Amino acid sequence: MAIREKILNAVINCFKRHGAKGIDTPVFELKEVLTEKYGEESRLIYDLKDQGGELLALRYDLTVPFARYLAMNKIKKMKRYHVGKVWRRESPSIIRGRYREFCQCDFDIAGQFDPMIPDAECLKIIHEILNTLQLGDFLIKVNDRRVLDGMFAVCGVPDNKFRFICASVDKLGKMSWKDVRQEMIGKMGVTPDVADQIGDYIQQCGGVSLVEQLLQDPKLSQNKQALEGLGDLKLLFEYLTLFGIAEKISFDLSLARGLDYYTGVIYEAVLLQSPAQQGEEALGVGSVAAGGRYDGLVGMFDPKGRKVPCVGLSIGVERIFSIVEQRMEVGPLFRKIQATETQVLVATAQKNFLRERMKLIAELWDAGIRAEMLYKKNPSFLNQLHYCEETGIPLVAIIGEQELKDGVIKLRSVASREEVDIKREDIITEIQRRMSES
Repeated sequence: MAIREKILNAVINCFKRHGAKGIDTPVFELKEVLTEKYGEESRLIYDLKDQGGELLALRYDLTVPFARYLAMNKIKKMKRYHVGKVWRRESPSIIRGRYREFCQCDFDIAGQFDPMIPDAECLKIIHEILNTLQLGDFLIKVNDRRVLDGMFAVCGVPDNKFRFICASVDKLGKMSWKDVRQEMIGKMGVTPDVADQIGDYIQQCGGVSLVEQLLQDPKLSQNKQALEGLGDLKLLFEYLTLFGIAEKISFDLSLARGLDYYTGVIYEAVLLQSPAQQGEEALGVGSVAAGGRYDGLVGMFDPKGRKVPCVGLSIGVERIFSIVEQRMEVGPLFRKIQATETQVLVATAQKNFLRERMKLIAELWDAGIRAEMLYKKNPSFLNQLHYCEETGIPLVAIIGEQELKDGVIKLRSVASREEVDIKREDIITEIQRRMSES
């Protein structure tokens, strides 16, 4: 929990730095709110039994409830973050950071704004968070649903098969192109020629030069949707360069994001394993952050179909958590994490000093100092020191006969074992001073 808290604090601090306000929504929604929003993934929704005439389901993500919240409250503009649990009926895999109940951290910008400015900020936020967490090298893949749909159209995919082919393309990376091609032909019923044309496109990735190259592509440049998407991606790269993060972004035509509600730019951040980490157990954690633009979702919940354009991101804290657990020496952020935040242990080396310890610890608590003592009348001094070493408590405030007589408290540093006598009335100031310096 201490590591988890540290990760969540880093994420939430970044969201707040970008001006988001927090909200919360119920853990369950009407089943009809959730169905038909997630494509193939809808089978993973946890249904609840009929609750007195209402069919309910546990929320699958935080995005659909947010869209429902905006529509119900007629909100046209909002920048919000939401940290909460979601539920998916999948096969759990702890090593992959994949669970049935897990925490999501979302940031979304709702409202009508000029193209690609909020989208660029979302990518900047992902970049900031992954940098802060020091998980190693990473890459943020970017694509656009309009480019994908335009590509399927020019390759000859029938309209009614777009979403199914999209779901197949999304598996590239987890499956080889050969297997994805086979699925398209065998299960989706496209011809080998169409599959090969799609393959020629989706195996390309690069930067803004690839965007410019595709703008000149004889087939894609004839498709209005693809041209719009590529134009926005070119603008996006311009903004990402201004934010100083373009070198971490890859335009990847195989990125499809399986969820049905995306309408424009989509993105996904993946960790790149460095050779030094190859000896570790394979960390097949997949993406650690993802998101995109969903301009039509709010309109689905509005009685008049009024749309509120939205773009957002989700940080996969469970996956990040499983990585950090597997390599605790990630960097300064996670070294020597204490399970508790205790600053000082009130101790004694002599018998019959329980009352004096209780008086002293009450003073420390009242001054806002995080303090503990052992729950024994006469604990051994060695046990008290061992407790500090085990739990990472940095200071020991020692009281005994001599200290009582002299009106002092002996303050001991656990790390250096250095002991200093501090006047009783100055002990609080001294502990606070030392804690502020550590």
